[in-house]
Amino acid sequence: MGAESRIKLVVLDWAGTAIDFGCFAPVASFARALERHGVRATDEQVRRPMGLAKLDHLRALLTIPDLAEQWQTAQGRPWTEPDVERIYHQDYIPLQLDAVAGHDRLVPGLLPVVEALRSAGRKIATTTGYFREAATRVFASATAQGYVRDLDVLPDEVSAGRPAPWMIFRAMQTLDVFPPTAVVKVGDTLADIAEGRNAGAWSIGVIASSSEVGLSEAGWNALGESERRKTADELHARFVRAGAHASIETLAELPGLIARLEQKMQG
Repeated sequence: MGAESRIKLVVLDWAGTAIDFGCFAPVASFARALERHGVRATDEQVRRPMGLAKLDHLRALLTIPDLAEQWQTAQGRPWTEPDVERIYHQDYIPLQLDAVAGHDRLVPGLLPVVEALRSAGRKIATTTGYFREAATRVFASATAQGYVRDLDVLPDEVSAGRPAPWMIFRAMQTLDVFPPTAVVKVGDTLADIAEGRNAGAWSIGVIASSSEVGLSEAGWNALGESERRKTADELHARFVRAGAHASIETLAELPGLIARLEQKMQG
């Protein structure tokens, strides 16, 4: 198989993809941070911008009309950029650091998938929306659980986080992988899909553990077959509308999907 028809790099997201089934750590932290300022956000509202760098996520939340109106009512004025910075640093960061410790378990089946990818000669990188201190804790915990990557890239290492492609490009440059069609990006949010597409990579959505579904592992497993299929089909459709090339229910399907992508690349 020619080098131009091989997948050489797999870029995985973190929460909701590789760890924290259902992506719960950021949700509670954003909700509690905003509540301190008189703004009550629902889980659905908090999850809507998921995948963005966390400061961008907070800013996006305050642009939701309902939440902006709550801020106006509670504070007597519109929110400002200094407000975002203050909430982020004084409220959100400490809450998120506490939450990360309890939501850092690898998703089921990740390690065998990583082993299969490596056995096929593929490199593993990660991108994230986590800020550095939270990410450092996540990286250490994941490594201790046996998840070894070739490279982790943070939003503060590039000019902009998702949906910009710069984290993927940095991984490609550092690991000497090109062209973009030799890269697969796997994530659980619409921002992940956009990141992959903007980089010119194959963009794959993962369903069961995703923030978009927002269920714990037990909650997902408790769904009846018809409800699970309906949920998966609906999210697959959203991923495709966002530009995904494909979706997988769990990471266990990833090695087989990549093999099929390579067959497609060969024509």
